[in-house]
Amino acid sequence: MTDASMTAENSPPNTPSPTPAPVSAKEEAVDTLRFLGLLAIAVLIFRSFFLSPFNIPSESMQPRLLIGDYLLVNKMAYGYTKHSLPFSVPLIPGRLFGRTPERGDVVVFKAPPLAKDDWIKRVIGVPGDTIQLRDGIVWLNGEPLKREPMADFVIPVTPNMVEASRAQGTLVCYSAEFEEIGADGQRQCRYKQFRETLPDGRSYAILDIADLPVDNTPPYTVPDGSVFLMGDNRDRSADSRVPLYEGGLGGAVPEENLVGHALVSMFSTDGSASWFNPISWLTAARWKRIGESF
Repeated sequence: MTDASMTAENSPPNTPSPTPAPVSAKEEAVDTLRFLGLLAIAVLIFRSFFLSPFNIPSESMQPRLLIGDYLLVNKMAYGYTKHSLPFSVPLIPGRLFGRTPERGDVVVFKAPPLAKDDWIKRVIGVPGDTIQLRDGIVWLNGEPLKREPMADFVIPVTPNMVEASRAQGTLVCYSAEFEEIGADGQRQCRYKQFRETLPDGRSYAILDIADLPVDNTPPYTVPDGSVFLMGDNRDRSADSRVPLYEGGLGGAVPEENLVGHALVSMFSTDGSASWFNPISWLTAARWKRIGESF
């Protein structure tokens, strides 16, 4: 008799493995809630300290941004304050890891005076800069920014533009003179467009279509710890040029109000989609705008 046979003969008979006790419905519910809670915390941390989505509700940053654009915002870019957290919960004292934006950055911030609403504008002046507008031209530290004409900016009138104009009590194309019928028979807006260039060579497109009081301002020196912000659509932006009582920012915005730096366009829709028509979800998307960086 071999060792193998002896082992087999002397081994106890096979016994069935005990069946694990079934998990109760209560335990399943607790596990599910625990998972959802951990997931919510992970999403909250990611959105508070890394990347967060932001949508465009107005024309103030045309031509770069359109109503219906959705962006990813880099929350790490300028440091963290209470405004990095949902509802500006005051859990972060002061400003941690702070960094001043560069001229030309497109930033999301909490708008003064209440610091409740998220706005988006472009940084034109940093601490110590003197800003003045003369006939619509930005003068930075005593020198005019270079501005060159570009081809007209033409944009089709979309459902979300119509909805926004109704909510604001304005015309879709700002004024009837800027609206026309395109070759396809659809309504469209046509605006004068310019390329504005900062001293470091950074440039971007702007719209300036009408003569307004904000086209001429006294010199303004940006205080320490603040930035001077303007919209790329110079005629439809309530920004640092505009007093608080007129709905503007009333001057430079404290850096502690900054939420993050616009990073990339992740989606765009013209507002024509219907929940009951899945095909419209595809036709409403402006696919060419997805993935555009800043």
